[in-house]
Amino acid sequence: MTQQTLDQYRVFGNPIAHSRSPDIHHIFAHESQQNINYQKQLVDIDGFANAVTDFIKQNGKGANVTVPFKEQALALSDELTERARLAGAVNTLSFVDGKIKGDNTDGEGLVQDLLRNNVKLKNSRILLLGAGGAAKGVILPLLAQQPQSITVANRTFSKAEQLCLQFADPRVTACGFSISADNTFDLIINATSASLSGQLPPIPAQLITPSVVCYDMVYGKTLTPFLVWAKQQGANQVIDGLGMLVGQAAVSFSIWRGVTPAVEPVISALRHALEVEA
Repeated sequence: MTQQTLDQYRVFGNPIAHSRSPDIHHIFAHESQQNINYQKQLVDIDGFANAVTDFIKQNGKGANVTVPFKEQALALSDELTERARLAGAVNTLSFVDGKIKGDNTDGEGLVQDLLRNNVKLKNSRILLLGAGGAAKGVILPLLAQQPQSITVANRTFSKAEQLCLQFADPRVTACGFSISADNTFDLIINATSASLSGQLPPIPAQLITPSVVCYDMVYGKTLTPFLVWAKQQGANQVIDGLGMLVGQAAVSFSIWRGVTPAVEPVISALRHALEVEA
């Protein structure tokens, strides 16, 4: 079977060279005996809609979307899932019966990674750091796990407050980073981009106790600055975002192929690749 006769998938982005999505999906396909060809495609900043249209004409079946096109993908979709609508962004497109269907699998990828790491979400008290797109995309899937509360902390309080109002759920509340150290949480999720620039979200160190699970959506060759700091404050369990990356890809794959792939082999392979690169 040639590459041309395989079902075609893409990831669109700019930049895109660093994307590990083709590796991830080809391992999924091999493990689950699915015949697909998945490639990454660099798209001009003003060329996203044309790239999608061209790919559909080439009989493309679906695509992932990364920065900076997730909002454009939302606008381009004929149908949206509830989680994509509330996230305000689309990272997974399916082309079915002449329609573009938009979904957002980031939040479900996070939830599945937390559960895989035996993090208890039901009745938990969650502190979500940041009120940007990354935070927005995970609130609905987290709420589905029936936590006691989700507190959204952001440098600009009004932005956190605005985000919470979109969900109209009494369990979701807002605060600034100067959150009182008297608060207790079971899980702290860093959804800011601080770790990418070696920064820390300015939250009180007293919030970190041995029982608090600390999760960073960012991952790298070594622990992120936030997770290093959390460990220094005494956190027993810290988790980076590599499993979320693989988890969101697994949800996309299951949407397209009707098969839920195993994530463990892929996480292990990527972790090994990162260590070799270090």
